[in-house]
Amino acid sequence: MESSKKPSRSRSTTQEAVRDIKKYIRDNRLRTGDLLPSEAFLCEELGCSRSAIREAIRALVTLDIVEVRHGYGTFVSKMSLEPLINGMVFRTVLDNDASVENLFYVVDTREILDLSLGEELIEVFTDDDRELLLNLVDKMREHNDQGNSFMVEDQKFHRALLARTKNPLIRELNDAFWQIQTEAQPMLNLAMPADIDETIKAHSDIVEALSNGDIDDYRSAVLAHYAPFRRMISNMLHAH
Repeated sequence: MESSKKPSRSRSTTQEAVRDIKKYIRDNRLRTGDLLPSEAFLCEELGCSRSAIREAIRALVTLDIVEVRHGYGTFVSKMSLEPLINGMVFRTVLDNDASVENLFYVVDTREILDLSLGEELIEVFTDDDRELLLNLVDKMREHNDQGNSFMVEDQKFHRALLARTKNPLIRELNDAFWQIQTEAQPMLNLAMPADIDETIKAHSDIVEALSNGDIDDYRSAVLAHYAPFRRMISNMLHAH
């Protein structure tokens, strides 16, 4: 990481510094967990002011591109979809007139993703997957019968369901939209659907369909999974 000692270009805007730090990461093929050079090095290497570098680092932290470990330095982050999730949640609830409709689109997107994965999930499904997923469904049902939230088990279910899919971005997007719906729903003062039992049953039906290799039953179970949320949101839209 030796500096090429480029002459200062007297550039000090945060936007330019953000762009140049990202370019530096790409050009030097840094990966998640790699240490970035010092602030002084970046100032000289990129021809940016110290204040611009500091503001750029703050911006990149917000974007989850880098992370600052105090006492150790600045590292390339895991670059999760957390900024997307936060932005989408805010976007969903921002406009009072369109918020419920926006949540409907979130649910619709989740349903489309799940429906598209049926054939691949059938191909990779194992007996171990069946046991894990059905155990999670049992815990979901138990929590619900006690009047408690089963969000933790629900998220584990959907993560485990897609754990063997080849496309990691699909897994991340699926989890991201799960989080968006889960966070936005209470912000819009929407309780869980009254017929949430149908959603829980649909989880076990999804497992059975995959275990039997039945794509039609899988798709029917996915539709049943989201039906209570669709009905609840549709009722809210009609009420307005």
